[in-house]
Amino acid sequence: MSFRDEDEAVRYIGGIFEAAFADEEIGPRLVATGIVLRFDFTEPDAVVVIDMPNQSVHKGAVEGRDASASMSMTCEIANAYWQGKVNLPFAMARGKIKVSGQVADLLKIAPMGKKLYPVYIERLQHDGRDDLLVS
Repeated sequence: MSFRDEDEAVRYIGGIFEAAFADEEIGPRLVATGIVLRFDFTEPDAVVVIDMPNQSVHKGAVEGRDASASMSMTCEIANAYWQGKVNLPFAMARGKIKVSGQVADLLKIAPMGKKLYPVYIERLQHDGRDDLLVS
């Protein structure tokens, strides 16, 4: 199961980064990376840009702000990742997640996401989106 549309991709994937920016431990570490991360999703098509230095989430490309790294995947893979069900290096090796740009920096910040898995799952449950929960 996947998101219904681009707005849901922004709500859930962008929302987890908004939660990360608010976290006392993770937020400053994300900002310090200086990364502007572009997600290119399919099924449904969506573009979500995470501007870490400015702690902002955008639907679609950001004019005047080039991404320093990008990740491409289906929304189903993204949803499973934020539930702790996808190993990033393995998914990259198998071509399920394609990355470009500052790949080393992306791999450094990936472990920070583990603290956010329960937050993501709780948000899905709160919104009644049990259909998106991966067992």
